[in-house]
Amino acid sequence: MGKKRVMVPAKELDLSTVKYEKETIQAPHLTGSILKLFVRIIEIPIIGSLIISFMKKENNMVEMLQNTEIPEKPMFKPEFPPQEAEPSVVIVDEEGKPTDRVESALKCLPHYDPASCWSGDTLPSFRYWKIRDFAYAYRSKLVTPSKIAEQVITLVEGCKYHKAPTPLLISFDAEDIRMQAAASTQRFKEGNPLSILDGIFMAIKDDIDCYPHPTKGASTWMHEVRSVEKDAVSVSRLRSCGVILIGKANMHEFGMGTTGNNPNYGTTRNPYAHERYTGGSSSGPAAIVASGLCSAALGTDGGGSIRIPSSLCGVVGLKTTYGRTNMGGSLCGSGTVEIAGPIASTVEDVILVYAAILGSSPEDRISLKPSPPCLPILSSFENVNILGSLQLGKYTEWFNDVHSTDISDVCEDVLNLLSKSHGCKTIEIVIPELHEMRIAHLVSIGSESIRSLNPDIEDGKGVKLNYDTRTCMALFRTFTASDYVAAQCLRRRIMHHHLEIFKKVDVIVTPTTGMTAPKIPPSALENGESNMQVSGYLMRFILAANLLGLPAITVPVGHDKQGLPIGLQLIGRPWGEATILRLASAIEELCAESRRKPASFHDILKTK
Repeated sequence: MGKKRVMVPAKELDLSTVKYEKETIQAPHLTGSILKLFVRIIEIPIIGSLIISFMKKENNMVEMLQNTEIPEKPMFKPEFPPQEAEPSVVIVDEEGKPTDRVESALKCLPHYDPASCWSGDTLPSFRYWKIRDFAYAYRSKLVTPSKIAEQVITLVEGCKYHKAPTPLLISFDAEDIRMQAAASTQRFKEGNPLSILDGIFMAIKDDIDCYPHPTKGASTWMHEVRSVEKDAVSVSRLRSCGVILIGKANMHEFGMGTTGNNPNYGTTRNPYAHERYTGGSSSGPAAIVASGLCSAALGTDGGGSIRIPSSLCGVVGLKTTYGRTNMGGSLCGSGTVEIAGPIASTVEDVILVYAAILGSSPEDRISLKPSPPCLPILSSFENVNILGSLQLGKYTEWFNDVHSTDISDVCEDVLNLLSKSHGCKTIEIVIPELHEMRIAHLVSIGSESIRSLNPDIEDGKGVKLNYDTRTCMALFRTFTASDYVAAQCLRRRIMHHHLEIFKKVDVIVTPTTGMTAPKIPPSALENGESNMQVSGYLMRFILAANLLGLPAITVPVGHDKQGLPIGLQLIGRPWGEATILRLASAIEELCAESRRKPASFHDILKTK
């Protein structure tokens, strides 16, 4: 029998007694035939349950979920108190036309000077082409969407012939891309583009519907039991703005992993180093953007799945407030931790795509009562003063708990730059119960995943899952109703702790990940990999935004000694996307010189 533990109410917790405890995960690192054998053993009814039970005890899950008295009531999905309005913003109509919101976003951006962007004299050593660069090239008749489409098609079709295969797309139809591009080219010829996003190429993660492509969640069978009749809501909004959708991007199967490993279609490689992972689960979207193939991509984020690969691939990824975007038409649309959000090479491109896709579902508007969506006016004189007034919260012991000090040093340098350049103040904070937060998130996302997939698993599809997915499922299947309720009680506690912190600071700052892109073990390519230690490092700073539904963004800020990208994460107040986007834009400007061209990069807008 375990000894009963009693937690004091969150409101009575004395923060001076909180001690940071480094995360230690007790689980074997498995690849190849050993992983296959392990999965077969844990799927044996009695023996498997005993092994999983032992591992849960070793990681203090049983003590937390079954032997602890938690005084708070459960919070079954994020609940937010009313928030103060953000300064110097434009409020947009979430029920209006996406094209109108994108136009509003365009007016918020700094002045665009084509001469400086195209002459090359004032540019840093490397920069990504922005959406406004494509728009200028189209309007100036330097190039057409159809010409760009042919380059994209050639590059995608060529991926399968690389020595180190980098399968970016799971579903791809060259003729469909040509048709979309021809329609866009005609609109430009007639002088009637739908928006600044017209003719912009984007990829869609394979857990979001994009008609006529099937949605597989990067599995081998989901399309057999679930048909796609129309675009997901977010995809429909992008299409209405003239976006050219190139297909369904690769991902970690059903989003159940942080590396992007996928034996079903091949593991997407990091554009900075082909022997390394992209991060996951939005592996394809991040790699497609980082390699210059598309300006932006749409991903989902239930446990860092936008921010982890964006950080490891050196691009920008936005995880919106829970409920800010409509999840209709996605595989993970019924959970309480997931969102759909943009990945792009720059903050301004994230803002433009975010403006197109935002808008809560009718159900979420009733239950969550979201603050009106707004965008930061980056072109205003007030912008500098607002940046100077921001208070940044940093939990130093947590911030420094990384695999390599390269990460914490680079991120610390950015905070010092923000202080010198804009006067931002960094305030020391304490975030209690980080271990409890990890358990609550795991039980929440695990229980919701097994509920979603269980009918098909029971119908015989379970054996078709990848081995690492089956490992996750074996664990998730052991969670009880009591465990789930306990996790929701922890969610309320941890929400209280964070809302108290946001009374003192505007943004919480952390490295995005605790390590840069990990190497891909050759033995993991055929049968997958289970490495909880790597997942722990990659998810170290990620989970508050998912469990609590808070907005967060990752911005590339430099590289480690091996030349691998490092991201800085900004976590905002509920519905506070405008504040983190404003700060992210300032950080991006300060770090512009540090960006490096990936080893695998395609300059598809080169017009000479």
